[in-house]
Amino acid sequence: MCALAAMFTATALANAIPAADAAAAAHHFASRGVTAAKPTIVLVHGAFADASSWGEVVPNLQNDGYRVMAPANPLRGLHGDAAYIASFLRSIKGPIILVAHSYAGAVISGAAVGNPHVKALVYINALMPDKGEVLSVLSAKFPGSELGTATNSVPFTRPDGSTGTDLYIKPERFRPVFAASLPEAVTEVLAATQRPIDAQAFADTAGPAAWKTIPSWALVSTQDKTISPELERFEAKRARSHTVEINAPHLAMLADPKAVTDLILDAARSRAAGGEPDEILAATGPNPSVVAGIAGTAVVAGASLVSAARRRRPTAS
Repeated sequence: MCALAAMFTATALANAIPAADAAAAAHHFASRGVTAAKPTIVLVHGAFADASSWGEVVPNLQNDGYRVMAPANPLRGLHGDAAYIASFLRSIKGPIILVAHSYAGAVISGAAVGNPHVKALVYINALMPDKGEVLSVLSAKFPGSELGTATNSVPFTRPDGSTGTDLYIKPERFRPVFAASLPEAVTEVLAATQRPIDAQAFADTAGPAAWKTIPSWALVSTQDKTISPELERFEAKRARSHTVEINAPHLAMLADPKAVTDLILDAARSRAAGGEPDEILAATGPNPSVVAGIAGTAVVAGASLVSAARRRRPTAS
């Protein structure tokens, strides 16, 4: 009876979906090695940067068959930033691996709360506040950060007419504090194109922390002078994160993109078994006919491929 019902449902869906759309969608994703079992990987950048900071990691993940999205983090305040990323996540159906660098760790810790599609959190040299913590206080918990003396304060006018303060890293301090081992020519461009963060973000009090209920992975850079490596270890231990350490500066995804990619893939593969098809977007997504074609193709074909799970053993923190 169940087999007949399944056959009837598959046949009805097949008849309702334009064959050309279904075939085109299936070919599009199959040609890139993307399967229904693989989650969407969302990369969120931190302060003083933009989504291009993931430029070395994105193609690595795409070459492994993953769908990758790297939204803009507004950098206008912890609660507003978290709400913005949370709304972005709601536009995606299926499992999500949510990755953050630096300040964005605090953002995704709030943005993922209550979203059942987020299967893993990956923190790259990140802040991971608990509920009630203030980022500036958390950042000062351990020595080692040089960020406090490396920034310029620039006033700006908010939409309501009030005055806010943007923080930039001083150009001459950008390389030693933020980028270290990267070539000087590269860091000069990064310093010139940096996006400031509203200082209010570091005074905001964090809300509930998603890492308390969602499995997490963490990368600690031993040469980090923006966020203390001791703080990164403390946070990872508190969250019981699967943790790796590398010899890199704060911008680890540019200094050692392979190590960052490997950690993200560990999280993705470890959580794949509990996933759902990740290629189907909500109504806010792209062309509905193509979306329907993907769903129909998956049902008719009955394909549910599961990536081989390869877990990295957590290091002692």
